[in-house]
Amino acid sequence: MPESNAKKSLGILAIAGVTPYQEKAGEEYMNADQMEHFRKILDAWRNQLREEVDRTVHHMQDEAANFPDPVDRAAQEEEFSLELRNRDRERKLIKKIEKTLMKLEDDDFGFCDSCGVEIGIRRLEARPTADLCIDCKTLAEIKERQMAG
Repeated sequence: MPESNAKKSLGILAIAGVTPYQEKAGEEYMNADQMEHFRKILDAWRNQLREEVDRTVHHMQDEAANFPDPVDRAAQEEEFSLELRNRDRERKLIKKIEKTLMKLEDDDFGFCDSCGVEIGIRRLEARPTADLCIDCKTLAEIKERQMAG
């Protein structure tokens, strides 16, 4: 059984190709090993997104055609529009990843921007760019919903 299948069967899913961090009893929060673990995740994730951007550029260059049929032309334009919208989201995510990498460099990673408590390893594993603890994020979402409607 290949290694990735073995890990999946054990319930261990890799994040951006990096296996989840195994906490050791009594270890300090955001120690050097944990920081390096999240740096690997963020770097791998950013690289994956950059490769996807490059693929999109090449795909659009290769597939660009001036179809005489307006329906074919409209279909292609819609496809390109969706791809560009996805790449825009990914571009914003890359910026957020780079901001998070800067927080890692400044030893400010893993703590809530609002209240200063530990965000937690498992939450960071699920969302490595998280900058709020679950309580502050929940409150922010409630406030956002109240403002919207």
